Amino acid sequence: MRKLAIVLLNYNSERHLRQFLPQILDTIDDQVRVYLIDNGSTDDSLAYINSLKKDIPIIKLGKNNGYAGGYHLGLEQVKEPYWVLLNSDVKITRNIWSEAIDIFEKNPLVAAFQPKILDLTHPKKFEYAGASGGYLDTLGYPFSRGRIFDTVEEDNGQYNDAKRIFWASGACLFMRKSAYFEAGGLDATFFAHMEEIDLCWRLQKAGYEVWVFPDLEVFHLGGGTLAYNNPKKTFLNFRNNLLMLGKEETIGRLWWLIPIRLILDGVAGVKFLAGGHSQQIWAIVKAHFSFYYHLPYIIRYRRSDQAKFLDSKSLHGHFPRSILIDYYFKNKNTFSKLDF
Repeated sequence: MRKLAIVLLNYNSERHLRQFLPQILDTIDDQVRVYLIDNGSTDDSLAYINSLKKDIPIIKLGKNNGYAGGYHLGLEQVKEPYWVLLNSDVKITRNIWSEAIDIFEKNPLVAAFQPKILDLTHPKKFEYAGASGGYLDTLGYPFSRGRIFDTVEEDNGQYNDAKRIFWASGACLFMRKSAYFEAGGLDATFFAHMEEIDLCWRLQKAGYEVWVFPDLEVFHLGGGTLAYNNPKKTFLNFRNNLLMLGKEETIGRLWWLIPIRLILDGVAGVKFLAGGHSQQIWAIVKAHFSFYYHLPYIIRYRRSDQAKFLDSKSLHGHFPRSILIDYYFKNKNTFSKLDF
C-alpha cells in the first residue's frame, strides 16, 4: 500500500520538470506515488510526463487556479494518507520519503512539516522561501530560521535541530491528509503566497503541530514562477498578509493591528519610491483595495464553524515582538540574535 503522495503542481513548467523530476523518480520506492496537478498548461509539460511512461497520474484542472486553488482542487483526488506538496523547481538528492512517513506515523499530532531548504544556486546558503522553519511576529510579518527579510544566512549547521515552528514552507510541504481537510485546506482566495502560513495557523488552532526536520534536506531554485521583485508577487504578498490577519487574528488585536499594518505598508511604498520602483507602489495600492473588497469574505469566514480563534501568543513559533524593530533598529538581522 502506498503511504505518501508527492504532488507536483504544474503550470507551464516543462523545463523544471525535465530538470528535476527524473531525480525525484530515482528516489521513490513502492510506498510512494508521484502525482501531477496541471493548472491548464499550454506548453509541452504533459507530453513530457506521458513520454516518461511512468505511473504518474495527471489531474487536469483546465485553468490556472494558482498554488492555493490548484492544490486544493487537485488534492481531493489524491488518496494516500500523507502528502508532500513539492514545487517543480526543487532538487531532491536522496530518498527522504521513508523518513517522512516514519515521522508522521510516530507523531500523530504532527500535521505538517518541512525539511531544511537550501538555495540551489548557492548551496551553502538557506533559500528565501522557508529556510529552516517559519515564524510570525506580533504584527504578522513572516520570517524564517536562516532568513529575515532580505538577509539570507549561510548554513553552518546552526539550525539543524528539529523544532516546532509557526509555518512550514509551501516549496516542500509535508502534510497529513486528514488534518489538511479538518483545518479546511488551502484557501483558494489567496491564489499564491502565504496560503501555507494561513493553513498552518489553522492547523495549530485545530490542535496540531507544525515542525521543521532539518535532517531532511532539499534544494530550491526559487523564483521559478514569479521573480522575487515581480509587482504581482508584491501585490499577492501584501494582500494575502492582510487577508490572513483578517481571517485568523482575534478581534481584540485586529482593531489596532490592521491600522498599523496599513501605515507600515505606506512606509514600504515610500521606500519603493525612494528606490525608483513605482510599479511596486501601485502593487501595494492594489493590494489594499483588494483587501477591502474581500472584507465580506473575511466576515463570513469569521462567522463560520471553521474559525476557531486562539490568542496568537499561545501559538508555537510566534515572535512576541516586532521583527521590524529588531531588524532595522537593533541590528538583529539573523535568527540566532533574536531573543524569544
